[in-house]
Amino acid sequence: MSDARRVTVYFEPDVHRALKLKAASSDRSVSEMVNDAVRMTLAEDAEDLDAFEKRAQEPELAFEEFVKGLRRRGKL
Repeated sequence: MSDARRVTVYFEPDVHRALKLKAASSDRSVSEMVNDAVRMTLAEDAEDLDAFEKRAQEPELAFEEFVKGLRRRGKL
């Protein structure tokens, strides 16, 4: 992490304690754990954006029409 940047993050006391205990029991640093958690969240966001782009070309369906279709098919 030679290019790592220092930031200040404030945790609720219970969250901080749990994080420190988890770091100690897994032989990892709090920084490693926070970096991994942020990386996972960003990866999930990237997946969501990819899915959104793939579906952007799908035709729109109004909610009312969707509900009417459910009723016609006996689902409601």
